[in-house]
Amino acid sequence: MRPETLTRRVGAGLSVSPAAMEAAGEAAREASAALGGAPVDLAFVFLSPDHFADAEAALEAVEDALAPAHVLGCVAEGIVGHDREFEDGPAVSVWAASLPDAEIETFQSVALGTDEGVAVTGIPNLDDADLVTLLVDPFTYPAGGFLSKLNEEEDAVPLVGGLAAGGGEPDTQALFCDGEVIYEGAVGAVLRGVPVRTVVSQGCEPVGRDSVITHAEDNVVFELAGEPALERLKGDLATLTPEQERSAARGGVLAGLVIDENRADYRRGDYLMRGLTGVDEETGALAVGEAVRVGQTLRFHVRDADSADADLRENLAAALDGERAAGALMFTCNGRGTNLFSAPDHDARAAAELLGDDALAGFFCAGEIGPVGGKPFLHGFTATLAVFLAD
Repeated sequence: MRPETLTRRVGAGLSVSPAAMEAAGEAAREASAALGGAPVDLAFVFLSPDHFADAEAALEAVEDALAPAHVLGCVAEGIVGHDREFEDGPAVSVWAASLPDAEIETFQSVALGTDEGVAVTGIPNLDDADLVTLLVDPFTYPAGGFLSKLNEEEDAVPLVGGLAAGGGEPDTQALFCDGEVIYEGAVGAVLRGVPVRTVVSQGCEPVGRDSVITHAEDNVVFELAGEPALERLKGDLATLTPEQERSAARGGVLAGLVIDENRADYRRGDYLMRGLTGVDEETGALAVGEAVRVGQTLRFHVRDADSADADLRENLAAALDGERAAGALMFTCNGRGTNLFSAPDHDARAAAELLGDDALAGFFCAGEIGPVGGKPFLHGFTATLAVFLAD
């Protein structure tokens, strides 16, 4: 029995000290203070590339301050903490949660070469998970292939996380798992007995019409609603407003693929966004950055800052549905931030505002992981969140 933690509690801390051990300790103590003395069942620590060389000391400082039952984390290109985003410069963000009655299993996974290709090891049983988190070194772990295989074998997994590219090159990354600093693969946790809502905001606005794919092979769409796919695209582009035309010119046109067809109509969050990777003028075919199938619904989209803002706010509000959040983890694309929005801190500020709390931590990713239609995919230009509900 733990009478001191009758409810779930989450705290977050942030430091921009240039010294890794000092920054990690400061951030961890701030997160601990927010918990009011409750024991820490799960912690995350995110370090900027400036602190890579002293990652072991930083992890030790977090463990000394929090004494967590489990701790995960990584070195990332940029850091999210509270309602702030640090796209460069030193920063450490620490997130700590007291989760009574939760079952938490951490794991390490590595990729191994085999005669048949690449295999991954260390993934635990994911049945009945309320949340799975996955932090990936993109230089040593095939996240896209792993997720594709997972989706073939599992009906639905509430998995969120991201590719943590460290300093942007191989050997500038570190992952953390329960006291260990690891320099390859992926780390994660499986949580059960915790009410969590996953959010995927792909930041796109639909244009044109929903169209059923009537002829396709692999990732090539030959026909949409019985007409050449390219002609369908041209027809939909002709309906763009001037603002949508500017968005298409800046961010390109994307194919939104419906993953779960069991709906009367489709909202933004029902589409998996993938880029158009090729056009064949002779056959009228379009190549899409994902395998497609006949009978699947496709709708073209454009991406811009206004759509990204509206999409994040709408999806977060829908996920909460009037319930109270204890805190959240955020994994946002390195193509967002000031690369997309006119003001800094956009995603963090919007999330903190809608959550009604700044118990938020995360990092800028080189690819974000989150579920669409119940299945996890690797995304780009996306913000994904795990929102932990309070009692």
